[in-house]
Amino acid sequence: MSETQLSPREVLALCRQCEIRAIDLRFTDFCGSQRHFTIPADQLTEESFEQGFSFDGSSMRGWQAIHESDMLVVPESQTCFVDPFMKSTLAMLCNVKDPVTHQTYPRDPRNIARKAENYMVSTGIADKALFGAEAEFFVFDSVRFDQREYEGYYHIDSIEGQWNRGVAQNGRGNQIRHREGYLPMPPFDTLQDLRTDIMMMLEDSGIRTDGQHHEVATGGQCEVDLRSDTLVRMSDKLVRLKYIVRNVAHRHGKTATFMPKPIWNDNGSGLHMTLSLWKDDHALFAGSGYGGLSETAMFAIGGLLKHAPALLAFCCPTTNSYKRLTPGFEAPVNLSYSYRNRSAAIRIPANSGQESRRRFEFRCPDSACNPYLAMSAILMAMIDGIQNRVSPGRPQDKDLYDLAPEERAGLVCTPSSLEAALDALEKSPDFLLRGDVFTPDVIERWIQHKRDNEVKAINQRPHPYEFSLYFDC
Repeated sequence: MSETQLSPREVLALCRQCEIRAIDLRFTDFCGSQRHFTIPADQLTEESFEQGFSFDGSSMRGWQAIHESDMLVVPESQTCFVDPFMKSTLAMLCNVKDPVTHQTYPRDPRNIARKAENYMVSTGIADKALFGAEAEFFVFDSVRFDQREYEGYYHIDSIEGQWNRGVAQNGRGNQIRHREGYLPMPPFDTLQDLRTDIMMMLEDSGIRTDGQHHEVATGGQCEVDLRSDTLVRMSDKLVRLKYIVRNVAHRHGKTATFMPKPIWNDNGSGLHMTLSLWKDDHALFAGSGYGGLSETAMFAIGGLLKHAPALLAFCCPTTNSYKRLTPGFEAPVNLSYSYRNRSAAIRIPANSGQESRRRFEFRCPDSACNPYLAMSAILMAMIDGIQNRVSPGRPQDKDLYDLAPEERAGLVCTPSSLEAALDALEKSPDFLLRGDVFTPDVIERWIQHKRDNEVKAINQRPHPYEFSLYFDC
């Protein structure tokens, strides 16, 4: 299937052509997990794309109370694809609406992303924002974990893992050495066929990719790169990518995770995003300044760096995210920008010489984020930087991991924890509220949910390493 956008009538024709018998209706909840329910194909009519289907919103994290639980999902015809994992099923993403007023639901992440794009157009700055995505994730042979009052543990197994060299059944000597997993050849790279299956399924479902490869970490770290697209469409594609990755891994008898840092003392998984703004088919970031960028691009970078502490509450939304953002593991811990330098939060690629490819890369986000919220927040920060002509300061062209102490003076670092990022968001949310893109209710609910269900939950529980540190004290 190509990336051709189908109308409701064309979707119904596709169902007849492919003998579709089931329609899977999908939407993304507040925290970024995809949800679904399925209807017989004969229930889908042209009117369905306006009237929608009802579901219980009170069972979704961070959404409705029990006394106002009825909600609607309205299918978006342009997102349809024949599901390769389900029998005779066509899947579609949906927008969430109120069943009484038919107004879009303010806490629907996809609605927030659509509002962000509309706000950008209303400012006159640009008519299109393009996002590219390099999605990193791990594929393991097995994972076991649990947390109870009297025990807490996790155990990861991977045939590629360097920790398996001494295990008899894995004793072929083909394990990937610690932090030497970037672009190895088979048989060291045991996941080549799996990643190719992912890439081909993405292509077959209408999502263009730029390639796939093994990443740096031992134990099965992968990357699949998606070709640039607009904010809502790229978010839709990332949601589908996660679905395909998990199901292909399952078919191969393995398990996939987008958890940013599942392995201690090794590289974590990010979601590097390439960013560009366009107006009347003109690349607004192309210029003759530093790294071949324009003044507009510099102000956009300034906005991202200025608002990065608050942005990371959406871009790095888990307590585990900040275990990735530590020095020495190719993670961007310094809020600075540079040409080619991967130790900076914002990198200007060296291969973007063509005006049509002029862009920069924001390296902080990770794949655990809700892409609709993260990309909307990123766009709002860039718009604020452009509107207020925010200077990004001087570039940092040195390896920021190896700076002398006196050279580090004045460098601003990423927040050290989810709690710190939430505090920054609570303190400075104004740039997100413009155009009613993020409402105060959305930001307050996000902060409350993350604090109560993640930050406090982690802080209250003993950590296994605390037994090593303190049991005999």
